[in-house]
Amino acid sequence: MPDGSRSHLPPEDILREDDVARAAELDRLEWLARRMDMAFRLPGTGIRIGWDSIIGLIPGVGDVAAVGPAAYIIYRAHLMGVPRSTLARMGVNVGIDWAIGSVPLLGDVFDVGFKANCRNIDLLRKTLNLPQGKPVTPAM
Repeated sequence: MPDGSRSHLPPEDILREDDVARAAELDRLEWLARRMDMAFRLPGTGIRIGWDSIIGLIPGVGDVAAVGPAAYIIYRAHLMGVPRSTLARMGVNVGIDWAIGSVPLLGDVFDVGFKANCRNIDLLRKTLNLPQGKPVTPAM
């Protein structure tokens, strides 16, 4: 059509603008989650750690500081219209990560495996029913 309309396409081939915006926001949040949970690979292992695990090593302040980016992901999920039940599950993930992560040594080991931010991105992707490449959280 000369007017640039896409009405000639079947409806299933048209992504709604809000879906495109949500997908772009989810990509940005996934980038943040990956930096926090899986930014680096430990040499000689398949284990990935992120800034959450690294700053969590600082006694007292580390685990509290790591809650900031996690809270931001939940806040953005709220703005994207995610149901309260999903927001609550995301909050529980962050709470578990913070509570157990606060325990010296045990918490640091737990942080490496739990990856609350990546779990929350997986919840977001499922809730928003957006196409998924590969899951953010690694299979254990």
